Amino acid sequence: MTLPKLENDRFIPEGGLRVIVQVPDSHAQKIVDAVLADDALRYGDYDCVTFKTSPGTQRFRSLGSGRNAATENAVEVPCVELSFFVSNDASKAVQILKSIYLSHPYEEPVVFVEPCVRTLHIRGKDEDNPNRFWNSDREDWVPEEQR
Repeated sequence: MTLPKLENDRFIPEGGLRVIVQVPDSHAQKIVDAVLADDALRYGDYDCVTFKTSPGTQRFRSLGSGRNAATENAVEVPCVELSFFVSNDASKAVQILKSIYLSHPYEEPVVFVEPCVRTLHIRGKDEDNPNRFWNSDREDWVPEEQR
C-alpha cells in the first residue's frame, strides 16, 4: 500500500503503524501498561497517547483446535478497542506485539496492524486560533496543570 506524501506547511506527516487491540475492558490497562514498558507512545509533544473505545460486543466460537474445547454457539464478550501509533521500526513493533500477546487474557488476541500516516503539528503555528482550548473558556477535560 502506498501512503500519500501529504506535503504542506501546516503539519508534518509521518508514516508508521496503527495497532488496534480488542480486549475485555477489565484487562485494557494491563495491555496499555505492557505497551508503555516498550514504547513511550509519543505523539509530537505528548506521550502515553492511546485511544480506548466504549465497550462493544466481541463474538466468537471456539473451533476446538486450540487450547479451548469447541463450543456449539458463538459467545459474546464485552470488549473495548485500544489503538495507538508506533514507528515503522519492525523490531520495536514486534516487541510491542509480543508484549500484547503476553499480557492479553485470550489464547488468540484480536490484533490488527495497519500502515498509516499521522500528522504532527508544527510548533508555533495557529497558537492564536480561537478554537484552541487555551484561547477559550475552560472546559472540564482540560488538565488542571494547563488551566
